[in-house]
Amino acid sequence: MRGNLRWGTGVSLPSNKEGFFVFRDFHAPGRSAVYAPHVMAATSHPLATNAALEILREGGTAVDAAVAAMAVHSVVEPHMTGIGGDCFAIVAQPDGTLSGMNSSGRAAKNVSADKLIADGLLDITPDSIHAVTVPGALRGWEKLLKDHGRFSFDKVLKRAIGYAREGYAVLPRVAFDWKHAVDHLKRDEAASEMFLKEGRAPVDGEVMRNPQLARTLEAVANGGADAFYLGPVAEEIAAVVQSKGGYLTAEDLAAHEAVDVTPVTTDYRGITVAELPPNGQGIIALVMLELMKRFDWADLDPAGPERFHLEMEIAKLAYSGRDRFLADPEMMEFDPQDFLSSDYIDQLAKLINTDAVLPRQPEEVLSPKSDTVYLTVVDKDGMAISLINSIYHGFGSGIATPKSGILLQNRGACFTLEEGHANQIAGGKLPMHTIIPAMALKDGLPYMSFGVMGGGYQPCGHAHVLSNHLDYGMNMQEAIDCPRMFINEKSLSLQAETGVPFETVEALKVLGHEVSIVPTPIGGGQAIMFDRTNNGLIGGSDPRKDGCALGY
Repeated sequence: MRGNLRWGTGVSLPSNKEGFFVFRDFHAPGRSAVYAPHVMAATSHPLATNAALEILREGGTAVDAAVAAMAVHSVVEPHMTGIGGDCFAIVAQPDGTLSGMNSSGRAAKNVSADKLIADGLLDITPDSIHAVTVPGALRGWEKLLKDHGRFSFDKVLKRAIGYAREGYAVLPRVAFDWKHAVDHLKRDEAASEMFLKEGRAPVDGEVMRNPQLARTLEAVANGGADAFYLGPVAEEIAAVVQSKGGYLTAEDLAAHEAVDVTPVTTDYRGITVAELPPNGQGIIALVMLELMKRFDWADLDPAGPERFHLEMEIAKLAYSGRDRFLADPEMMEFDPQDFLSSDYIDQLAKLINTDAVLPRQPEEVLSPKSDTVYLTVVDKDGMAISLINSIYHGFGSGIATPKSGILLQNRGACFTLEEGHANQIAGGKLPMHTIIPAMALKDGLPYMSFGVMGGGYQPCGHAHVLSNHLDYGMNMQEAIDCPRMFINEKSLSLQAETGVPFETVEALKVLGHEVSIVPTPIGGGQAIMFDRTNNGLIGGSDPRKDGCALGY
């Protein structure tokens, strides 16, 4: 059976002779893919999607709209993203020309593994002050606007400033996540005052404000990113970090630059898939796709044990390479293309058994989970942007600047203290990064702009969603909706969403997997596909979040 199960129910749905979906079950809860002829935005929050469409209606490019949407996210989803975090992007021009942008921040210039080890640290935990790295987001947004936009900060930040000052209602999924972060926020006086109501998390529908952040965004609207990286805001960030024992300085912020990078590509089922090179983990998504090409998925149930067994075994191998070798590209032993060589992929593929479980791979360096916002926009000219922005762990470091209202990220928790490791923390070094945007081309033209949130899950999520679409014929919404499974990065056991059929979970256990059901959904995701046949756009937005895809 191929692509014709309602997830977790065992109920057959209509399919055509190839087994691909024809239409969804309209008796069951769910949402349809969104179709629009001219433009589209897909985000994880309705206010962000609306902000993007407003900018598009006013003549802005997809990039202008994406920055406006991400700025709104930074206010209304403070646990997921913000101007205290990092961002990456891939932009596709209408003719298929791709450009990549990396605006991830570095470790403090004065930090070193030796200093942290001398202070008694064994690793850099998400709640450590040493996990705070330079925020890269605003320099990245500014570069995107300069390179691909028509508008400046004064226009694209208006909605975000308004929500920060006047308030916004907390949405259900945001409230659900917020309540789990109360103790994390209580550790810091400024974070507690800004993001808790009398010591508790807001419930859905309650209005939250951040007037300090509104003032900072206004300063950026008037003075550009320099208002953040030079002067009082940068000085306050440095002072707050240093007051808690960290090494970050105002000079570290002033030195930050967003840089151009060349996407790395591979082909899968006639589609060219583009990811950004390290320090991000996008190359691991391509490794998974290359391994997937060595197996026949045609007769496997998309929610069945055989499909998930293969996908998880492939993930184990691809992620073991990530944990051994990915780091600041200047420190890496291998070129990204080395991971895609036929010899290397063939060597890994030979280890996979379709009816046996791989043992633990050695030398793992494990990463904590993260919270992230991904969005995508396509404009009337056919430009597409795949943009991702994160403060890493939920509410980042949990440390806020009292005057400027900025939550600082804890991306430095991705570093290791292991001697000789490429990802060992060092002054001015980029950490291995989990957030990855993606873009796909067909016949040289933009085909799909997409991303999947979820910390370490993201490469696996990219491969899963692409396989749902290309191997099983699912549309953008169905490909995102499809149940997910991932490896526990410590134990290598499997973690399944509740939508994975009971029979699948039991069959995986019989095969030798340890499987548990995760208490919260795995990540999120957005996608927009170019429908060249009908000259329109098809969008999907993850029901695991509050957002939506909309267009006109």
